[in-house]
Amino acid sequence: MTATIKTPAEIEKMRVAGRLAAQVLEMIEPYVKAGVTTDELNTICHNYIVNEQQAIPAPLNYHGFPKSICTSVNQVICHGIPSDKKLKDGDIINIDITVIKDGYHGDTSKMFVVGKPSIMAERLIRVTQECMYLALKKVKNGVRLGDIGHVIQQHAEAHSYSVVREYCGHGIGAVFHEDPQVLHYGKPGTGEVLKTGMCLTIEPMINAGGRHSKLLADGWTVVTKDRSLSAQFEHTILVTDTGCEILTLRQDDTIERILTAE
Repeated sequence: MTATIKTPAEIEKMRVAGRLAAQVLEMIEPYVKAGVTTDELNTICHNYIVNEQQAIPAPLNYHGFPKSICTSVNQVICHGIPSDKKLKDGDIINIDITVIKDGYHGDTSKMFVVGKPSIMAERLIRVTQECMYLALKKVKNGVRLGDIGHVIQQHAEAHSYSVVREYCGHGIGAVFHEDPQVLHYGKPGTGEVLKTGMCLTIEPMINAGGRHSKLLADGWTVVTKDRSLSAQFEHTILVTDTGCEILTLRQDDTIERILTAE
């Protein structure tokens, strides 16, 4: 099954949902500090989404996921379940937000640092964001998914990092996860051709060590097999004739909302 092309009305709903998801990440920033539990962060985000935004947190009860956000700390790659564990100085954490508004999804994540990060952690976070930005700058009508994956893989591996292969980006719209699968590695000139009007997520997961992952007994939390640090950034985008529109852009992003492919 190929990706759906969104109508102008659907695109407008995607813009609204994307903006709301971005606002949750902006809102939660001051709360991410030593001593807070990830469950407290979950409660703050849940209340903001439901009460302030009049929206729905998509992860809650999605295939049985028990919380409203994902919080992935240090060696956790993705799908970390908020808990009563407190954040401590030097931790790095990915907070992944998906909001449903008027039936459409906005999906985004970013890395936060608790206190002062190690030089290694800071570098991993920077390179991971660069991987996502390089991929976003590659997107436009007619480009293949393999081209997108290749640019991420190339940049990560040039810094001696590895790309997680078991989890990937995806098409998105009225459905949380739809076709196509957006792999964060690949060969140029391969994979599905992107078309104007497609909406998808680009969300590279980059490990400081090896690429292999392990699923914990809770059935959700994914960690690096070698216990190395992992980082991730994610945006929901709309493919355009000349580039892409970032639907989940935040004020702290150092990239334009409307991109023209290089």
